Amino acid sequence: MELADCALPLLVQVIPTADPNVAFKDVSAAFLVGAMPRKEGMERKDLLSANVKIFKVQGEAIDKYAKKDVKVLVVGNPANTNAFICSHYAPSIPRENFTAMTRLDQNRAQAHIAAKVGVPVADVKNVIIWGNHSATQFPDVKHATVKIGNVEKSVYDAIGDDKYLQTDFVTIIQKRGAAVIAARKMSSAMSAAKAATDHMHDWWHGTDKGTYVSMGVVSDGSYGVPKDIVYSFPVSVENKQWKIVQGLNVDDFARSKFDVTASELLEEKEEATAICKL
Repeated sequence: MELADCALPLLVQVIPTADPNVAFKDVSAAFLVGAMPRKEGMERKDLLSANVKIFKVQGEAIDKYAKKDVKVLVVGNPANTNAFICSHYAPSIPRENFTAMTRLDQNRAQAHIAAKVGVPVADVKNVIIWGNHSATQFPDVKHATVKIGNVEKSVYDAIGDDKYLQTDFVTIIQKRGAAVIAARKMSSAMSAAKAATDHMHDWWHGTDKGTYVSMGVVSDGSYGVPKDIVYSFPVSVENKQWKIVQGLNVDDFARSKFDVTASELLEEKEEATAICKL
């Protein structure tokens, strides 16, 4: 009813259904937001048992009914592991067509840096989220730039406080989701929806040259990350195909953060796989 009442000029039809076979028939883009939301006091592991079974069912339906080039964005948490499960149960769809949303974390980090420096958010580029969409993620601005007037500077130079960018900044972004839940007693809503559209827009239309964005994608071993987990990397997109940005310098500090979030994802993957076999 609300969608109809918006009178959206590009909206042709709405099909309300609780049947995944109907929902995924011939879809080109799928936003998988149907998960039990995390509430205050809940751990991410509490979500696993409830949600991975949902994504098993959705993966099976996508495999049978969606277009074979469907672009799937998993928003429901734990997003990375849900995306892995969904892909696993849709073997006829290329694995690279399943992604998890870490764009909300990127947007949070980008907005934080913009406010800190005092520039519009559009003037901050190439913020990276590595790893899991969880409190172990690593928001990285080592390769990010900020435009101040007509001068483009590295974020590290613009902020001038390396310690802050490796401590308080990281913690603030890691815990931002929990802070929102504490404030409104529910998970992020509008900011998450905006991030989902940002993610799919860039996947569909591509990224500007020299600009990259964060997506949770199946690891191919880049940057020493274990293979076959859905891990957030910096990616560039062309012709609806993402590619992990290669050749970025990774120091020991970053490497230590990579390992922590990869370890969590490996643990989640093992637990989720066990649940699906019950």
